[in-house]
Amino acid sequence: MLYSQYNIGLCEAGCDEAGRGCLAGSVYAAAVILPKTYCNEHLNDSKKLSSKTRYALRKDIELNAVAWAIGKVTPEEIDRINILNASILAMHRALDQLIIRPEAIIIDGNRFKPYHNIPYTTIIKGDGKYLSIAAASILAKTYRDDYMCTLAKKYPQYEWEHNMGYPTKAHRQAIAKYGITPYHRKSFKLLGETKQLLLF
Repeated sequence: MLYSQYNIGLCEAGCDEAGRGCLAGSVYAAAVILPKTYCNEHLNDSKKLSSKTRYALRKDIELNAVAWAIGKVTPEEIDRINILNASILAMHRALDQLIIRPEAIIIDGNRFKPYHNIPYTTIIKGDGKYLSIAAASILAKTYRDDYMCTLAKKYPQYEWEHNMGYPTKAHRQAIAKYGITPYHRKSFKLLGETKQLLLF
């Protein structure tokens, strides 16, 4: 059972990101404000749920949330500012789009940067502890999966519809064989620790 709120009595937004460890594609983040009375026994960390369950929960979250929004940061931006800063920027962009300004923010993980002087708390494994962070993890994950499946139609050799850009063996073998796309993160070790890839 997940907790409803960290900051009891305040309008609280939960934030999480998806795609931080990928070799390709944008990093996505979501911000979600849930009603104080919201309850869904199936809601949990998106990584612990099946794809079918995640998409079913997305519909419920979008229908019942007080406010929700998605933010993203492109591969080019990731290469320029690094993935940690990009993940935080994606969360800031999601917060920017909320139709209601939260009074507090809770974030999955242990790193964040101040956002408009709104009090915030980082919570390790927060997506398995608080409903709004779990909801954000589901929205970020499903919207990013949709994006990667769309890209996969243009670049089928990388099998992004299956690996979502993560560093699987098949993905790295495809990079070695076909090279990179405009969506690959050039600042990442695309072939692993021991191999080099000519990028230009």
